This record gives sequence, structure tokens and C-alpha cells, in this order.
Amino acid sequence: QVQLVESGGGLAQAGGSLRLSCAASGRIFSINGMGWYRQAPGKRREVVATITSGGITDYADSVKGRFSISRDNAKNTVYLQMNSLKPDDTAVYRCNAHVYDGSVYYDSWGQGTQVTVSS
Repeated sequence: QVQLVESGGGLAQAGGSLRLSCAASGRIFSINGMGWYRQAPGKRREVVATITSGGITDYADSVKGRFSISRDNAKNTVYLQMNSLKPDDTAVYRCNAHVYDGSVYYDSWGQGTQVTVSS
């Protein structure tokens, strides 16, 4: 099994910045796509940003120009730099990794980290 551990969440003021990290550990042969998702109270989970193993990125329209996703393949870690934060960014953020353990591919999820943006 693979474990994803997130860090970097917390409280920020509107216009501020936070950087999330997510490190994968365990039985890993390779990791394909990685991504960040968020869910606010009473709302559906939404994709925030994704990145392929080759570094191709994609963003939700609501965060384009403000958030940046990156990864360090040697460390099996994905990052989310969040700038110009808005109160609407308040949510639990979870990372995801599409893992190959040498036998099968499967999706692994982190436990989530709370991001709260005050106005």
C-alpha cells in the first residue's frame, strides 16, 4: 500500500499565500498522474490541479493564474503553491496519486488538509 501525507494547510488572509505538499511512500514502482482536489462544506469535491509524470499541468478555471502545481519525481512529492487566496478557496484539500506498484495501477488519496482563507 501507498500512503500520501499532506502538509502545509492552515489559515491565511485573503490575498495571502500557502504552499501544500504531499509525499507518497510505500510500495511504489512509479507514479503517473498526481493532483489536488478540494471539497468545501456542502459542496461537491472538485479538481483543483493535476500534473502528469512528464510535467503537463491542468487547472480548474477558478484557480488559473493563482495556483501552481509541481512535482518532484525523485521524492514522490507533489506541491501546490496557492497565491492570491480568496475566501472561496476555503476547503479541505486532498492529494491524489495514480500509482503503479509493479503489479497493478490504483488511485491513492491523502487524508486531507484544511485551508481556511479569511476575508
